[in-house]
Amino acid sequence: MPFKIVISDKEKSIQMETDPSQERKLIGLAIGDEFEGSIIGLKGYKLKITGGSDKDGFPMRKDIPGPRRVRSLVSAGPGYKPKRKGERRRKTLRGNVISEDIVQINTVVTKRGDKPLEELISSEEE
Repeated sequence: MPFKIVISDKEKSIQMETDPSQERKLIGLAIGDEFEGSIIGLKGYKLKITGGSDKDGFPMRKDIPGPRRVRSLVSAGPGYKPKRKGERRRKTLRGNVISEDIVQINTVVTKRGDKPLEELISSEEE
């Protein structure tokens, strides 16, 4: 199953799907890791993983190690927004490592290539 990759660059966000032959290169990377954009067709770009979600919609969290799904007591952060001060709740969350169960990967551009993103994406769709 191909990943949907959301690429954030300043105020713009672009969503694209990975090539099924290249998705194996992303499995095993964790939140905070950087990878070459050429893996997904963005030559010269470098992307940093900032999060994602799995096939059932559970968000990835940086402080949970591994690719597993856990029920964790959280007070803030990805996956939970408390209504009152000091409120905590047990929520199901996904670990910080990309596995086959992940469907969306959120990234941010750390190094730009020669061409703008819009140019690379439009030429890829044709």
